[in-house]
Amino acid sequence: MSECAEYTAFADRTRIASGPLDQVLRTLKSRFDRDESAGILVFEDGSGRQVDFDLRGTVEEVLARVAPAPQRTGPGRPRLGVVSREISLLPRHWEWLEEQPNGASAALRRLVDKARSQDEGSSRTRHAQDAANRFMSAMVGNLAGFEEATRSLYQKDRSRLEGLIANWPEDVRRYVLALVGDAI
Repeated sequence: MSECAEYTAFADRTRIASGPLDQVLRTLKSRFDRDESAGILVFEDGSGRQVDFDLRGTVEEVLARVAPAPQRTGPGRPRLGVVSREISLLPRHWEWLEEQPNGASAALRRLVDKARSQDEGSSRTRHAQDAANRFMSAMVGNLAGFEEATRSLYQKDRSRLEGLIANWPEDVRRYVLALVGDAI
């Protein structure tokens, strides 16, 4: 889980917390201490993925369990954000890379950057659709209109999606539309 990621928590179908992880966990811990059986679902805002946290113990213990792992040291240039990883290429690929100016690593970075810039729009749309779908499946997969809403989501038909989810709980509807953003 990313340090700067934002999270949203729901009890039943009502949003009870939203924001940075430490803030959301403090709210959840307080609620958990009052009622351990409360059904709470937490979602990572960037991906729509449901995440679980162990809320037992003190607030400090809860926060310590989700603290990021220490930086791994090894090959690469960690201070520059460069991490060495292994990739498998055929000999002809290595030959081509070795002929490129500034070396194989620079050539691979250029190729990846070019592909990312060409694919940015469709990738952003797909990411938003998948995030909204994950959330909807977990929260309202049994509500009327779910399947049709999912279809309209992937057909990029925002007005139909909005119409189909109009009768869903307000916090759920707002979160779906926030995940979709302006991607569809």
